[in-house]
Amino acid sequence: MARLAQTAGLTDVQQEILSTVRDFVDKEIIPVATELEHRDEYPQQIVDGLKELGLFGLMIPEEYGGLGESLLTYALCVEEIARGWMSVSGIINTHFIVAYMLKQHGTQEQKDHFLPRMAAGDIRGAFSMSEPGLGSDVSAITSKAVKDGEEYVLNGQKMWLTNGGTSSLVAVLVRSDEGHPEGTAPHKSMTTFLVEKEPGFGEVRPGLTIPGKIDKMGYKGVDTTELIMDGLRIPANRVLGGVTGRGFYQMMDGVEVGRVNVAARGCGVAQRAFELGVQYAQQRHTFGKAIAQHQAIQFKLAEMATKVEAAHAMMVNAARKKDSGERNDLEAGMAKYLASEYCKEVVEDAFRIHGGYGFSKEYEIERLYREAPMLLIGEGTAEIQKMIIGRRLLEEYRFQG
Repeated sequence: MARLAQTAGLTDVQQEILSTVRDFVDKEIIPVATELEHRDEYPQQIVDGLKELGLFGLMIPEEYGGLGESLLTYALCVEEIARGWMSVSGIINTHFIVAYMLKQHGTQEQKDHFLPRMAAGDIRGAFSMSEPGLGSDVSAITSKAVKDGEEYVLNGQKMWLTNGGTSSLVAVLVRSDEGHPEGTAPHKSMTTFLVEKEPGFGEVRPGLTIPGKIDKMGYKGVDTTELIMDGLRIPANRVLGGVTGRGFYQMMDGVEVGRVNVAARGCGVAQRAFELGVQYAQQRHTFGKAIAQHQAIQFKLAEMATKVEAAHAMMVNAARKKDSGERNDLEAGMAKYLASEYCKEVVEDAFRIHGGYGFSKEYEIERLYREAPMLLIGEGTAEIQKMIIGRRLLEEYRFQG
């Protein structure tokens, strides 16, 4: 067991789950990840293995067939999986954000209908906020739902759906002005729709098209797509929670879970980069000794290890805060910001330790070097996190002059 990134106070059940996941990562993911990533191939066998382990139901309550585990357990599993291959953690993350939103905000009928099949991994979730022209500015959403009898008609284009092709349920955030007078704040006139579809590309149900995979620098294997709605008809009972105008709050609640997840991914990738760096430094010799014996390399290893440890501690703190029922947007923002920045730095240092070999596709660090940047922008950029952190700090430390 490695010395870094240990978590105090875990139950026997949590330790057993983590040990099982770590074993799966070491045997089933790490040996094949780089080859699959270079081919941009969906890791079907790995996903089937995770399904068998029950990981798709990790945080879904036991009454719906899940394991009913905490956000902390989930985040620590994500950390282990991202250590093996970050793309696999993305397949699980979007699924969990949708399951979490259903658990917290869904009607009883919606929970009964979706959660048992989500726990079994038979329904895979994806969620969609972003659009081609807006990025992090969620309040500027232009895709729209208009009521038509017992249905809503959705039109618009969404962007950056992780699992857009492989998912069978997408939580889609759109504008719905019904019941909201002119001049209502943008975030109060948004609604989340639960859109069921066939997995695949092209027209996956009448009025809904998934054009194809977006070709990316890293974060390969998992499909990232657009979603085009053109007269897509959705019944009123598929409005999340049954009431329009609550979508923004529901999505933000889900994104807090997502930010802890991205922090956990950053921790996992940084841990793997450190492992690769510290191993290579002891194998590679220059000037008559292993490069690990050179002070310049030891300094790098010291900085890398400290960053791994600090990011892990912040991620665990953010998860525990959410589990305790408290607001955790400050902690989740800080953890996501720090873990993603530190991940980038640790990966770059490991890359430098590898010298010229770090540039070779034969070495795993080359893959990590292309994967780390996604964490700087996923679930809100560093700048968005700093805005959230700054606003929350000013709330907490309001000047009483």
